[in-house]
Amino acid sequence: MDHMCRTAIGALFGALLCVAPMAKAQQDGGLSNVGVVQSLILTVAPETLYAQSDFGKRVAREIEAESAEIAAENRRIEAELTAEERELTELRNSLDPTEFRTRAEAFNEKVQRLRREQDEKARAVGTRNEEARRILLTSVQPVLLQLMVESGAVAVLDRRVVLLSVESVDITEQAIRRVNAEFGEGAEILPLRP
Repeated sequence: MDHMCRTAIGALFGALLCVAPMAKAQQDGGLSNVGVVQSLILTVAPETLYAQSDFGKRVAREIEAESAEIAAENRRIEAELTAEERELTELRNSLDPTEFRTRAEAFNEKVQRLRREQDEKARAVGTRNEEARRILLTSVQPVLLQLMVESGAVAVLDRRVVLLSVESVDITEQAIRRVNAEFGEGAEILPLRP
C-alpha cells in the first residue's frame, strides 16, 4: 500500500512538471516560448561553450602561438646544444681528462637545466588553458542564470552527466551567443597575452 501511494505521488509530481510549462505558455498566449527554450531542466555542454566562445577561441590562438614559440625555442636550443656537444667531443683528445670531465659535467648540467626550463614553460601553457576554462565557466554563471530564469527552469545541468534528454533543452548555442555578446574575447576576465 505504501509503495502504491509513493508511486501515485511520483506520477502526480511528474504530471505537474509537464503541465506547469504548458499552463504558463497558455497564460501568456504562448509568448514566453518565443526564442527561449521552456523547460524545467536545461543542459549545457561546458567544453563546447568554452571552445566555441570568442573567449575560448582567443585563448586557443594565444596558446597555439605560445606553443609555437616554445617549439621554435626548443629547436634553437637543440641546435646550439648539438654544436656545443660536437665541439666538446672534438676537444676530448686534446684536453686533460680532468678538464674534459669538468666541461662534460657542466654541459650535462646545462642540458638538464634547459630541459627543466622548457618543460616548465610547456606545463604553464597547459595550465593556462585549464585556468581560462575555469575563469570562463565562473564568469558565465549570471548568463546561465538569466537563461534559466527566462526558460522557467529550476536547474541547468552539465550535458555530460545527463543520461538522456531531448535536444531542445540544450542551451549551449544560446549561451555561446550571450557569452560572446557579454564578454567578447574576454580581455576583462583574462587579460590578453602580450
